[in-house]
Amino acid sequence: MKIGLVNDSELALEAMRRVVTSAGKHHVAWIARDGAEAVARCAQERPDLVLMDLVMPKMGGVEATRRIMEQSPCPILVVTATVEGNASKAFEAMSAGALDAVTTPVLDLRGAPTGASALLSKIETIGKLTRERARMNGVEPTGEAHAFSRCGQLIAIGSSAGGPAALAQVLRELPANLSAAVVIVQHVDAQFAPGLASWLASASKLPVRVVVPGDRPEPGTVLVAATNDHLVFESPRELSYTREPANEPYRPSVDVFFESVARFWRGKVIAVVLTGMGRDGAKGLKMLRRLGHHTIAQDETSSAVYGMPKAAAELDAAVEILPLQQIPLALMNRIQSPLRLNLNPVRL
Repeated sequence: MKIGLVNDSELALEAMRRVVTSAGKHHVAWIARDGAEAVARCAQERPDLVLMDLVMPKMGGVEATRRIMEQSPCPILVVTATVEGNASKAFEAMSAGALDAVTTPVLDLRGAPTGASALLSKIETIGKLTRERARMNGVEPTGEAHAFSRCGQLIAIGSSAGGPAALAQVLRELPANLSAAVVIVQHVDAQFAPGLASWLASASKLPVRVVVPGDRPEPGTVLVAATNDHLVFESPRELSYTREPANEPYRPSVDVFFESVARFWRGKVIAVVLTGMGRDGAKGLKMLRRLGHHTIAQDETSSAVYGMPKAAAELDAAVEILPLQQIPLALMNRIQSPLRLNLNPVRL
């Protein structure tokens, strides 16, 4: 992969350069020391991936991400020195189109980069997702238990690239007395999950928190997946995390979560796939539709990345394909409609 590096710190740039070149299959396409330079460099030579810092002179990473995605769109990975300190900016950048975020590697006393494996893992995952998106578009990449649940109604949402902003818009419109539980699986690194929950809570009338093993969805509460393992129902009442399937590239996986909903939840389900790269969520959404649950996919125009919703639409997994601004009303209309239960056991 051709990778552009954006950072105003020479030490950070050197650490990233060593990590990128260590795999033997990536090389540095160019280096930019502020956001404005990164925008210009992307316009001149669009890379396969940009590693974007957040806090820089002249133009920060959020604005640079926004401009690149408008003018010369390409995959962007936020690489930030402090996850906790820059969580809100990281989510803004992801809302503008960045795919994920990771901590900047640092050089130890021997000059070896620490944190290399985490960065390389993110690069590999984005590479796989980019190739998959290219195949979906028909081109080659060119640089680019069976019982009633305690809670009768569940809104299950899956999202990825562009998801934080889309989730905030949906949650903002839901009332404080919502009679359904909400569970969200957003593709985000585990260390950013608490910040994501806090950021979403600031936009919502509902309490938002990360899932801990043993949590039970409650009406009027939003739960967010919080690890790189998969969030699942392990019983009709309780949520947990599992490493399996270990070879699933999307972590946490929307499909794995939706499939566990299909196994265990016998109340009413409204499942939603929002903006994101790849195909995660489509199979699970289709399974829930076959069981008689209502399913929604975000439309192309309002999606930051029309990958996951497109896969759902192509699979005929969505009962409705809607602009983002219409999804909250659709959720409320379905919650207020008569409850339909699927009482047949599911064999997966």
